[in-house]
This record gives sequence, C-alpha cells and structure tokens, in this order.
Amino acid sequence: MLLTAPSAYASSGAAQHFLCEGDSLDAIAFKGSVDAVDIPNSNDDTLPGAFMVLRWRELSLQLPRTNNAGIASYSDGRWWWQALDPDHPEFAQLRGNAEHYSCEREH
Repeated sequence: MLLTAPSAYASSGAAQHFLCEGDSLDAIAFKGSVDAVDIPNSNDDTLPGAFMVLRWRELSLQLPRTNNAGIASYSDGRWWWQALDPDHPEFAQLRGNAEHYSCEREH
C-alpha cells in the first residue's frame, strides 16, 4: 500500500523519528478535515478526520484516527499506531495473530 499525505491537510508538526524493529520509521500527524465537531474524543488536539502517515521499510501508511476513548490511536483495520508512551509507541499489524513491533524514539 503506497499512500502519500495530501498537501491540503495541515500537519500538526514535524515528522517524529523512531526505530521500529531496527528500521527507521517516520511518523507525521495531520489534523485533517473535521465534519463531526460534536464527537466527544478530542484528546491530543485531534478530531475525526485526523490521520497519521507512517513511513517504514517499503511502506507508506495513512492511518485514520480512531474514535477510541483516551489517547489518540490510528488504524486502518490492519495497521495500528498509538503513542501512549511517546518514546515507545505501539505499532502493530492486526492480521491473523497480531504482530507487535518494538519501537523507540530516535535520539
């Protein structure tokens, strides 16, 4: 899956850099468009329409923000990203047996 972030959306910051399973991963959060302003979970200044772009290995993933309670998480049903601990985010592939990838912030 090869997706690129649309330039019409405002990035909420510079790319964050991590090592996941020994390979470099770039994570870029985008606020996206908001069309449902009364949905209650707006943690981390994200609302429905926000998404995360992850570039890792040969992949470029665009994961929509979930509406799960708590810290913002992103998933397309196959890939999952959540940074409950910003230095060690959760990154997983949810096919068959979930495969979790160990990640840590690059310093």
